Amino acid sequence: MDEKILTRNIHKEGCETLAVYEQGGGYQALRKTLGGTAPADVIEAVKKSGLRGRGGAGFPTGLKWSFMPKEKNKPHYLLCNADESEPGTFKDRLLMERDPHLVIEGCLLGAYAMRADACYIYIRGEFVYPGKVMQRAVAEAYDKGYAGKNILGSGWDCDVVVHMGAGAYICGEETALMTSLEGERGWPRVKPPFPAQSGAWGMPTTINNVETLACVPFILERGPEWFAGIGPDERNTGPKLFCLSGHVKRPGVYEAAMGLPLMDLINDLGGGMLHDDRPLKACIPGGSSVPVLTAEQCNVNLDFDSLQTAGTGLGSAGCMVLDSSTCMVKALHRISHFYSHESCGQCTPCRQGTGWLASILARVESGAGRNEDVDLLVSIADNIEGNTICALGDAAAWPVQSFVKKFRPEFQAHVDAGACTILGVAESCT
Repeated sequence: MDEKILTRNIHKEGCETLAVYEQGGGYQALRKTLGGTAPADVIEAVKKSGLRGRGGAGFPTGLKWSFMPKEKNKPHYLLCNADESEPGTFKDRLLMERDPHLVIEGCLLGAYAMRADACYIYIRGEFVYPGKVMQRAVAEAYDKGYAGKNILGSGWDCDVVVHMGAGAYICGEETALMTSLEGERGWPRVKPPFPAQSGAWGMPTTINNVETLACVPFILERGPEWFAGIGPDERNTGPKLFCLSGHVKRPGVYEAAMGLPLMDLINDLGGGMLHDDRPLKACIPGGSSVPVLTAEQCNVNLDFDSLQTAGTGLGSAGCMVLDSSTCMVKALHRISHFYSHESCGQCTPCRQGTGWLASILARVESGAGRNEDVDLLVSIADNIEGNTICALGDAAAWPVQSFVKKFRPEFQAHVDAGACTILGVAESCT
């Protein structure tokens, strides 16, 4: 895919302004849709496109929209999940900073399809600058009649509200996001009821990721068949943003067709390994929560099904590249410390288990590891997985399970030698 779709505006001068967005055809999909397309037809088009959620779960977007009640006897809400807190992920921030009106138009089209009365854009608390950009863009949209009352003379009203979070990873989970938006502590909720039946303030609600909603204007502008024609098959369609970080020469956000080979992302788009004398050791393809791939497993395509077959996931498409100088014990300790710090504390397996994982890994890394520690890590992770209200427990367990399974000799060497022996040098990696 040579044409840039989602990133077509990001290098234009004044790309964050309404004027530049309109010059590039912005809001034409909204005008066309409000001019005579029924909400149900919008949902059907998104279904036909094959669009799947870009936030991590990969759930079919049109199907998710169809869960909203058909009758309208109470307010409906759309929540745009801009709480991009997954380590290794920074694509949504790019869209908000460099093309905020694309995000807003996608929100409005989704809100229209589900007959929502308001769209709340929930932005990660640390994203101060993106928050300011989005606030200015929303104000421009109101001034031009793209948001608020009687949008474009269609008779449809929809408010767009930017809400800044307080900086909590857990609020990226959709039910915790709703609880936080309501002014309460961001704790996940037990499902059912599902948000489409009882969501924010007890009203029918749908939550979509920033990149997911940014795809919608193009689907309605060019047609679902066009979107479905990008990618390897009908289950993996459309353009995709990939975040590339770690030991590569050109880290950044890259747009390509769904199904891009991982090694093409690393070697072609990313310029190859940062140090020519340090070969690829591992890659985490979908943000820190998905299982790690060894170098031998990296000949895989970046789409939902290919990565699932490989035993990992596309997740948030945060590809973190690790070269041969990486201490896998230290890397896992840093990941586990993050999940321990970000656990909301509601579920005992996560509240206690993530702390134990971080403590044991700190012990192993410092050279004081015990013979039973490697097996203990796996046991704790196994007891966390599947036993929490939300997926943060799984997100903490999967890296531990995969790191230890695939790099067990390195973990055992830390215990046996009482030090890190990466590159053949006996030295502490702390």
